[in-house]
Amino acid sequence: MQIAVLTFDGFNELDSFVAAAILNRMKSQGWKAHITAPTDEVTSMNGVVVRRQKPLDFAAEADAVIIGSGVRTREIAADPALLAQIRLDPARQLIAAQCSGTLILAKLGLIDGVPACTDLTTKPWVVEAGVNVVDAPFFANGPVATAGGCLASQYLAAWMILRGAGREAAEAAIHYVAPVGEKAAWVERAMAVVTPFAEPAVVAAE
Repeated sequence: MQIAVLTFDGFNELDSFVAAAILNRMKSQGWKAHITAPTDEVTSMNGVVVRRQKPLDFAAEADAVIIGSGVRTREIAADPALLAQIRLDPARQLIAAQCSGTLILAKLGLIDGVPACTDLTTKPWVVEAGVNVVDAPFFANGPVATAGGCLASQYLAAWMILRGAGREAAEAAIHYVAPVGEKAAWVERAMAVVTPFAEPAVVAAE
């Protein structure tokens, strides 16, 4: 499973890095999450500069895609040329968005007519785009998922692993990153959130 974590200038470090780190717990099964960006380097909302691992067009060939959030998402969502470079296919990909990344999904027409999650700051913009925003940390409709709140990135990762590799693998990945002394509770909560949306995998682990 090759995963593109779309990361733009002004990105939120928690959204891109937490999901990528959890998904990369699956390396032994051939999974790899790549920081994917339109430029060679991108700078986070707090001034952290990172070098991309894959160019933006990698999103079209990846098995799964996560659209991270950031302080410049409204600019990105209003840029037709940039949006045109994001070519996604829910017929063969797992697609997820974190916080303001949901606005980009809305602009791409991938959450038309279904509920979605986002952060509280972005909610008015997503509602303005015609999306029904629900008060929940995570929601998925088939192969397309959204999450609201920075730390909900764990749910996106757990959902992707559950869909692509099964419950045991998802539980193991969350167990590894969960705080010591609270691991069982974290695993139980994460699985309770994502399991209702775990239809049979549409993307096979490679």
